[in-house]
Amino acid sequence: MPAYVIAAVNDAWDQEKLAEYRERNTDAVAAHGGRFVVRGGTQETLEGDWAPKRLVIIEFPDLDAARGWYESDEYAPLRTLRQSASDTDIVVVEGT
Repeated sequence: MPAYVIAAVNDAWDQEKLAEYRERNTDAVAAHGGRFVVRGGTQETLEGDWAPKRLVIIEFPDLDAARGWYESDEYAPLRTLRQSASDTDIVVVEGT
């Protein structure tokens, strides 16, 4: 069953670091069988107060693959890089 990592960027203050993060994370995601479904783009809140500056949705084959990416040695320095440049909420949810 697929799993989806959903990242909501609430604030971003270092675009250079984030560009490096996006570039390097592309390979890290692919190494764990993931693919980007949404990576920024135009968004519109249809209901409620949720208003992230940027949304990212990554599809993985299953929860284990998603957790494997997030907990990997490859992603650890990228997570630190992202955290130094933005405030982001990230969840993983199992799909259907």
